[in-house]
Amino acid sequence: MLYVDTSVLVASIVEEPRSADVRKWLGQADPEELVISDWVVSEFSSALSVKLRTGQIDIEQRKLALTTFATLVNDSANVLPIISGHFRVAARYADNHRSGLRAGDALHLAIAEYYGASVNTLDATLASAGSIFGVETNLL
Repeated sequence: MLYVDTSVLVASIVEEPRSADVRKWLGQADPEELVISDWVVSEFSSALSVKLRTGQIDIEQRKLALTTFATLVNDSANVLPIISGHFRVAARYADNHRSGLRAGDALHLAIAEYYGASVNTLDATLASAGSIFGVETNLL
């Protein structure tokens, strides 16, 4: 399974410097192997709100991106549920201050580890932390 983190999905829907690379990678991946989590759904909305507040997108672009993402989630995404144990594992990962992990990224790793998925991300800190905890990661 290929766990797609929020950074990849945002870049696939909202124009960013790595958008072309992300779209190419997604186009080559087997759609049956691509998974996200319920956490990605929450984090995606947050990322778009940040982009709106900082002037990177306007309200119409945000609306279109949210609609596109909702369609993706409802029609074709394999969404992995989160269980309470994921939060405890994420806390253990975040306890390692040298990893540089934020809580949300630690949660991505915990979910991916539980389901045996590799994390695919644009976040170098998240990708390098995966090796610390034995979670396969792929920095796109």
